[in-house]
Amino acid sequence: MIRGGDIVKGSCLLQKGQPYLVVDREFHNPGKGTAVARIKMKSIKDGAVLSLTIPTQQEVEDATVDVHTCQYQYADADSYHFMNNESYEQYEVPIAGMDDKKLYLKDGDSYELTIWEEKVIDIKIPYKVTFTVAESENYVKGDTVSGATKPITTETGLTVRVPLFIKQGEKILVNTETNEYVERVNS
Repeated sequence: MIRGGDIVKGSCLLQKGQPYLVVDREFHNPGKGTAVARIKMKSIKDGAVLSLTIPTQQEVEDATVDVHTCQYQYADADSYHFMNNESYEQYEVPIAGMDDKKLYLKDGDSYELTIWEEKVIDIKIPYKVTFTVAESENYVKGDTVSGATKPITTETGLTVRVPLFIKQGEKILVNTETNEYVERVNS
């Protein structure tokens, strides 16, 4: 159990029998009456958003989740396969419900897996990831005005708009929340 006043962004709470991740919290003290915490939570299982107002002294049930750093091995038709970096335990994560993660998973890279009741419920993708440009059209300098972009495809199949000077085989940094090009990475 956790008090409403102790809830912080990133806490995991149990609501309606499901784990929710706190994505935003705000304290409000009305001057008269008791202070409250206004929290916005996202379901770890299906992404549904839930907003609650909890008095700071009231206790709510927190979800006990484990987070393990695991290496991504490969994907087959039904599952992603990971290996725990410390215990070498293997995890099979169903693709259904997490198919949006596919374009960000790179063989051999490490990711944090959130585990609840011995089941992987989330794969945490880093905020920025380095990709190699697999396919890119060539443009001649001066073809267009400054600030022009072109679509490229990364080694995972992700399509990103990048500046015209980016060539096939180069490495780029991509913001995974917006799918936007950040910068070229010099190896």
